[in-house]
Amino acid sequence: MLDHRSPLHSDSTTATTPDPPPATATSPGDPTSGVTRTELQRHPSPAKGWLTVQTVVEIPRHKESGRHSHPGVEVGYIVRGDVLMEFDDGPAQRLRTGDPFFIPSGAIHNARNVGTVTTMMLSTYVIDETKPLVTTY
Repeated sequence: MLDHRSPLHSDSTTATTPDPPPATATSPGDPTSGVTRTELQRHPSPAKGWLTVQTVVEIPRHKESGRHSHPGVEVGYIVRGDVLMEFDDGPAQRLRTGDPFFIPSGAIHNARNVGTVTTMMLSTYVIDETKPLVTTY
């Protein structure tokens, strides 16, 4: 069972970047309605100017993340569910429970839940610390 409590942080792991913006309300007809990204941890990367962020993303049945990109790489794992990972500049990838994935820096993509349960993905990002984690399109 996933523990949804806030992780403990020490002063040595406090990032200098601003906190992520608050979630925005969506209507039930919105294809991204109900999608959540929960930040588990955020730490300075060993490379100066970079940040490592880990999240759990949950996408309800028949919903999608929406087209977006990240200012660094995303390395992920499908904990539960089935996703069609669509890319603006390449072929889509069908991902199932237990599949790993990699998304290059700046790649515009959309994760569409094509399964029968809420999809859960564990994603780790190594991003430019001066930029927001997600840019939507």
